[in-house]
Amino acid sequence: MPQYLGIDVGTQGVKALVWDVDAGAVVGRGEVPLELLPVDREGAAEQNPDDWLRAVDSAVVAALSAEGVRRDALGGIGVSGQQHGFVALDEHERVIRPAKLWCDTETAPEAAELSRALGRPLPAGYTASKILWLKRHEPASFARLRHVLLPHDSVNLWLTGRRAMEAGDASGTGLMAPTTRSWDSTALRAIDAGLAAMLPELVPHDSWLGVLRAERAAAWGLPDGIPVAPGSGDNMMSALGAGAVREGVVVCSLGTSGTLFGRSDAPVEDAEGLVAPFCDALGGWLPLLCTMNCTTVVEEVRAGFGLDHDAAAALAREVPPGCEGLLFLPYLGGERAPDWPHARGVLHGLGTGDLRAGRLYRAAMEGATFALLAGWRRMQTLGVRAEELRVVGGGSKSPLWRRILADAFGLPLRFPTEPESAALGGALQAWALDAGDDDPAAFLAAHPVPLEDSVVEPDPAAAPAYEEAAERFDALGRLLFAD
Repeated sequence: MPQYLGIDVGTQGVKALVWDVDAGAVVGRGEVPLELLPVDREGAAEQNPDDWLRAVDSAVVAALSAEGVRRDALGGIGVSGQQHGFVALDEHERVIRPAKLWCDTETAPEAAELSRALGRPLPAGYTASKILWLKRHEPASFARLRHVLLPHDSVNLWLTGRRAMEAGDASGTGLMAPTTRSWDSTALRAIDAGLAAMLPELVPHDSWLGVLRAERAAAWGLPDGIPVAPGSGDNMMSALGAGAVREGVVVCSLGTSGTLFGRSDAPVEDAEGLVAPFCDALGGWLPLLCTMNCTTVVEEVRAGFGLDHDAAAALAREVPPGCEGLLFLPYLGGERAPDWPHARGVLHGLGTGDLRAGRLYRAAMEGATFALLAGWRRMQTLGVRAEELRVVGGGSKSPLWRRILADAFGLPLRFPTEPESAALGGALQAWALDAGDDDPAAFLAAHPVPLEDSVVEPDPAAAPAYEEAAERFDALGRLLFAD
């Protein structure tokens, strides 16, 4: 049986894995860390796209070198990448400047301007505002701009030589109409009359993007002719890797950002722009809510007290649900849901003895959870439903956070056995295409991803404390940061 290579280019690192169909398991993996560039402008978050490619090369070599990998059996490659990043290329397809990332809020004025011009909310993290920022703040670089790509598209270009986007990742640019899967000419003109010519073709989700370049195949010890799937943004690919390929299964990702998303057979549009109307990687839609501050908030508390996570969690378990009134608004880096790019973190309700590691650690977890819960309630008003949450990301490994999440949401939690769901999604997309099925979504639904045996059921006894705390959390945020 064939094997498939999945690659995920994230903010904190590149991960590569090889999925063996017969074993139903990952047989090879590699990982290379990444860091943000040292930029002193407030709100700026940037990385060098060439660093991504070097990291991909190293991670793939490590994954392919594992004992269980059969390079001659590799049936395809799929790439996942952090959404919303702006990769600016010149006429020779060379990188003009560092890529501005999803977590970059420096472009908040441009996002507000475009929101007014288009009559719809456009978050600061979206690609559109970054292009206008470049035009306004670095006109010399903008004059050289000939090609606009997203992070995973730039990796695909390196792999295949083809410039292209697919609807999933493209729907997170602010430049595409998700319902029609076509570029929004009004949005393009609002930025620049020449922007349309800088965008690549939109390719379908159900056919191969291209073939791995001979030079890359030789460098990785692979045979010629290995096909490369269209790939997509990390959330779209994480949905595949977590098994959210039908309605009713919602993924909660506890990572640098916190996200909630699940497949929908019809578009979901939010007039306030908090729930993104994304397309998925399988021809459907992926309503998604993203908070910008999740595991980073918990990490700040851990690092501030000099503890490891196990020790901090042990102390936090002694604190009751709701932290006896202590609230941690987790907006350390601004926020996009709600659209408060200039918000900052807040501790409210401090009393004697509250400035202790366990109490603050739990308050940080609860605050990040309440931010996601507010988004989930918004999604429910728009018709999104869930039978269970599939929980992924670094925070999903914490038994304490699992308990907080199940009790606050009132939903059972399931856990994919493969934690790198975005990279796995790349491999599974390639498998579905290689299988030749006319409906990749139906194919993947018929071949579910492995899940842990354990299920975390919500505890009804904890619900009142979380309900009351979440209501105060929402009210305090509106009081401090809403216009």
